[in-house]
Amino acid sequence: MSEQAAEAEQPDIKSARLSAEQYARNFSDMHPPLGATAALVEADRCYFCYDAPCTEACPTGIDVAGFINMIKSGNNFGAARLILQENIVGGSCARVCPTETLCEQACVRNDQDHRPVSIGLLQRHAVDAAMAAGQQFFSRAPDSGKTVAIVGAGPAGLSCAHGLARRGHQVTIFEAREKSGGLNEYGLATYKMLDNFAVREIDYIVAIGGIEIRHGQRLGEDFDLADLQRQFDAVFLGIGLDAVNRLGLAGEDADGVISAVDYISEIRQCLDLAELPVGRRALVIGGGMTAIDIATQVKLLGAEEVTLVYRRGPEAMPASMEEQEFCQIKGVKIRYNAIPVRIHTTGGHVSSVEFARSQSAADGSLNNTGEGFSLPADMLFTAIGQKFNAGIDPPLAFENGRIQVDAERKASVSGVWAGGDCIGNGADLTVAAAQDGKLAAKSINAFLQSSGNEE
Repeated sequence: MSEQAAEAEQPDIKSARLSAEQYARNFSDMHPPLGATAALVEADRCYFCYDAPCTEACPTGIDVAGFINMIKSGNNFGAARLILQENIVGGSCARVCPTETLCEQACVRNDQDHRPVSIGLLQRHAVDAAMAAGQQFFSRAPDSGKTVAIVGAGPAGLSCAHGLARRGHQVTIFEAREKSGGLNEYGLATYKMLDNFAVREIDYIVAIGGIEIRHGQRLGEDFDLADLQRQFDAVFLGIGLDAVNRLGLAGEDADGVISAVDYISEIRQCLDLAELPVGRRALVIGGGMTAIDIATQVKLLGAEEVTLVYRRGPEAMPASMEEQEFCQIKGVKIRYNAIPVRIHTTGGHVSSVEFARSQSAADGSLNNTGEGFSLPADMLFTAIGQKFNAGIDPPLAFENGRIQVDAERKASVSGVWAGGDCIGNGADLTVAAAQDGKLAAKSINAFLQSSGNEE
């Protein structure tokens, strides 16, 4: 047995790999906010296009040129109002939205000689200013006497709740976890959402009144859809995805093989990062934002070697090129075109993973080239996607394993709407979930106002 193989067989997992100063530095803001002068300078770079392509590229239809023009004139509160009237979770979206592939990619300044306007940072600047000053732009209409149940206090549910409360309806949100926020609270890299912002944003949203949140209430366990249909005039499901995909390999249940989603949640809720155990050599399998987030954070927690392995090339990776580059700048190695084929264990603990080199065929399928390699690991994080696993009674129509909805986010059962990651045509983005909730609120309001609550 070689020295390297023997070393790989001994898992080296421990906490407090770094000093308190190193943890603080490593988990500082991914994109520090703009100062007042920097915001004015950046806003001045905008051409204020009449048919602004950046607005067309925004899933929630924010008047981007309009709010940037207000920032330029010193009216941050007016800018924030323009943003929040279209996207009430605009503060979190400014932090986590992949602007590089949406509004900023559409910016007319985005060419080889210029960089796009920093729309995300400008949006954050305006919303943060308004929230810090306690500026509330919306009020609740007179009570309509109608009640709506929302399942899930994530971006979709919160967006829907705010839209309904503004129209005077009474909203009750049923949330399975101890805290609200969904992925904004539990599923994003810590350096993307600092200073307890997810909680502060929720406080801002519910301050409108007419919204009650009940925690520790899980669909299929504490209640079912039929219960809500009997007790409320309408129901919105924003329950996300509650299960993770598996590799389907022997050894997947060994010690040290961990769901990236679960570990990211643990990082987000940890009060002292020094308490988190981290391996010296870590592997991540996947290619989306979750894979990037876990790989980067494990490296920042003190792992000496972190390697992310993706089955296709960089251009096919779901995570943007900017995120891939950020990950590598932080010290993560990315190996493309490789598929895990075997997990090796020693004493019940993962010790290495064997990969086969892959090649994309013309039809999009993957071929095994017959070549391969093996990488040692103390910890193996799986990040190959999530799936919908919640039981719903009465059952709804599904599409690609998720709830089927129409353009108004109506589900197949009358009086039921859905949005966010749980729907079949969802984009699995915070900003898309916010739009789902907004559209559903508008449709639910029309439904509640119709004669006899009949469509």
